[in-house]
Amino acid sequence: MAIMERPATPWHLWVIGILALLWNAFGAYDYLMTQTRNEAYMSAFTPQQLEYFYSFPAWMEAFWAIGVWSAFLGAVLLVLRSRFAFHAFVLGLIGLAGSSVYQFTNPAPDGVLDGTGLIMTFVIWASQILLALYALTMMRRGVLR
Repeated sequence: MAIMERPATPWHLWVIGILALLWNAFGAYDYLMTQTRNEAYMSAFTPQQLEYFYSFPAWMEAFWAIGVWSAFLGAVLLVLRSRFAFHAFVLGLIGLAGSSVYQFTNPAPDGVLDGTGLIMTFVIWASQILLALYALTMMRRGVLR
């Protein structure tokens, strides 16, 4: 019986995997600091912004958690060369979609979704879509198992 060999791991998987891990670790850090209401971290925000962040409904918090932790798990699985990285990134996109619905349908105070905040939201969307597509490509090429 012939054993199918896994294709060699391309160098870019390591680069993208490590960058994805760092990028999504920041998202996880932001989530934890916000959820624990870390005083030092949250002191960068205005009272109006804090009120907005702390008034999220439970369903939005759930989507945010799913998005952040699934994306982080996707990055870990990508580095581990697991095909489940793609599935984790897709779940992360579902979480991102749910939290984005709340963000774009509920008025946010100045500085949250205008200027840099809006650009950051689009960068997050683009990065997560690209990571999911990359994981899918690597999975189809047999690099991820």
